[in-house]
Amino acid sequence: MGSPQQLAPPLLTWFYKNRRLLPFRQEPTPYHIWVSEIMLQQTRMTAAVPYYQRFIAALPDIPALAACGEETLHKLWQGLGYYHRAANLHKAAQILCREYGGNLPADYNALRALPGIGDYTAGAVASMGFGIPVAAVDGNVLRVFARLYNSGEDITLPATKRAFTAFVMAHQPPDAPGDYNQALMELGALICLPNAAPLCAQCPLAAQCAGYATGDAARLLQLPVKPPKKQRPVLPVAVLRVESPAGILLQKRPAKGLLAGLWQPPAWEDATLPEAEARRWLAGQGLAVVAMAPLPAGKHIFTHKVWALGGWRCQVAPAPAPEGFVWASPAALAGQYAVPSAFRFCL
Repeated sequence: MGSPQQLAPPLLTWFYKNRRLLPFRQEPTPYHIWVSEIMLQQTRMTAAVPYYQRFIAALPDIPALAACGEETLHKLWQGLGYYHRAANLHKAAQILCREYGGNLPADYNALRALPGIGDYTAGAVASMGFGIPVAAVDGNVLRVFARLYNSGEDITLPATKRAFTAFVMAHQPPDAPGDYNQALMELGALICLPNAAPLCAQCPLAAQCAGYATGDAARLLQLPVKPPKKQRPVLPVAVLRVESPAGILLQKRPAKGLLAGLWQPPAWEDATLPEAEARRWLAGQGLAVVAMAPLPAGKHIFTHKVWALGGWRCQVAPAPAPEGFVWASPAALAGQYAVPSAFRFCL
C-alpha cells in the first residue's frame, strides 16, 4: 500500500466530483451529522433521507429533541425500526442539555460516552462535525480496506477492526479528516459495492488496490471475510385486527424490551390463535363479533429472530375499549399512534 500522499488526493478529488448531495451534507452541523448517522444504522440511505428531513423539521436542535415527548418521538421514527436508536437519541439530548449547554462536545471520548454512540458514530461526528483527526470505520470502510490490502482477516474480530482502523488513520490527511472519512464511506457505497461486482474501472484507488491487482474478480467479491450469519429462529405471532365504528383496537407495548412503548393490535408472541380462542378472548373483553375472517400471513425480520404473523380480522359491535386498550380512529392512527412496521400487514 502506498503512502498517505498517494491515497488521499485521488480519493478526495473523486469525492468532491461524485459525492451525493444529501441533506445532512448541505448543513453539516454536528447535530445533523449525529442524527443522520444514528438513522443510517441498519437503514438504507434512500429510506433514511425522508425520515431525516421530517425529523429535523420537527426537532431542529438538541433542546427540541430533549423536550420531545415519547409519543411524538415514536411517531417521527415510525417505520425506521430499531426504536432503541430514537430512545438513545432522546437520552443523549437530555444529557447534552444538562451537561453541555445543549450542544455536542468537540471531544471524541465525550461523544463516545453518550447513549447510543459507539466508536464509528463518535468518529463520524468528531471528524465531520468538528474536524478532529479520528477514524470513522463502518462496514463500507472495512470493505474498502479489506480489498485495498487484499486482506483475508475476519473483520468481525476486534483485533482486525483495530488493525483496519490503524490503516485508515495511516492514510488520513490531518487537514481534511471529515471529508476523507466521508469519501471512504461514499466509495464503499457507490463503487466498492458489497453484494455486486465492484466498479473497479471507476475507482480512484484502483491503481493502489492490492485486491484489484490480483485480477481475481471472484476473490474481490468474497472480501471482506466474515463468518456466515446464524439462522434466525422463526416464531409464530398471533394478531387480531379488531374494528368497530370507533376505529381499530390498539394496546401499548411494555416500556422495556422489544418495540418498547409502541402501539400494536392485540397480539400474542410465540403463539397461534384458533378462531374459537379468538372469539372467546373478544367475548371476555365485552366485544360482540359481527364478522370474522383470516388475516393474510405476514413476516417481519428482526436482527435476532423472525416473526411469522397471522390471525383474524374482526368486526365488532360498538363498545367501549377494554381496559388497557384504545380505539384508534384513522386520523389518530395516522397522526398520533406509532405502530411498528411489523404490524403493517394487518393495518
